[in-house]
Amino acid sequence: MTVFDCGDRGQRADGLGAAASAVRSGRLVVVPTDTVYGIGCDAFSATAVAGLLAAKNRGPDMPVGVLVGSWSTIDGLVLSVPHTARTLVEAFWPGDLSIVLPHAPSLNWNLGQTGGTVMLRMPLHPVAIELLREVGPMAVTSANKSGQPPAATAQEAVEQFGDLVSIYLDGGPSGDLVPSTIVDLTGDEPLVLREGAVSVAAVREALGTEVRTAR
Repeated sequence: MTVFDCGDRGQRADGLGAAASAVRSGRLVVVPTDTVYGIGCDAFSATAVAGLLAAKNRGPDMPVGVLVGSWSTIDGLVLSVPHTARTLVEAFWPGDLSIVLPHAPSLNWNLGQTGGTVMLRMPLHPVAIELLREVGPMAVTSANKSGQPPAATAQEAVEQFGDLVSIYLDGGPSGDLVPSTIVDLTGDEPLVLREGAVSVAAVREALGTEVRTAR
C-alpha cells in the first residue's frame, strides 16, 4: 500500500504511473473524484471487479459503474448512443451526472447483475481524468465498505481499506458529498433513478422534454 500526494508535482506523476501499473495488473486503486473518493479497477477484468466487490463487502446484485476519461469513449461501450445521451453528455460531462445505457454485447466484462446495461460517468477531477485517459474505462464505486460513510479524504479510504488497495492517490478533501444524479436512458423516456448533484429540473431543461423520476 502506497499513498501519493497529488498536490506535489513529483508525487502526482509517480502516483499516476503507479496507479496505472496497478490497474493494468488487476489491482485496486483509490482515486479522488468530484464527488467522493472512489475505489476502482480495470473495468474489463472480471477478477479485479470481483476483488473490488469483495473489498467493499458488496455482492453482484449491486453492480459497479464505469468512469471514462472522454466523451468519445462511450461509443465503444454501449449498443448505441441515443440523442438524449449525447445531449446530457454535452450538458453535464465532465461532472456529476451518470447515464445508464445498454452495453455493447461484444464487451467481455462482468460488472455485476447489470441486466445488460452499464452506468457511465466522466468525473470532473484532473487526477481521475488523467488516470482514465492512461488506462481506459475503470469500474469505480465510492471508497467505503458497505454500510460505512464514503471517504471524503484519502486517509479515510486508507482507514477503511488498508492493504486491500495497492495505490491511494491523495487529491485533498473531496468536493461536495452529494452523489451523482443517475439517468436511465434504456426505456422510451428518460428516467431519473437518483437525484443528486444535478437536479431533475436541470436534466429536464437540457433535454427539453418531460423526465420521469423513480418512485
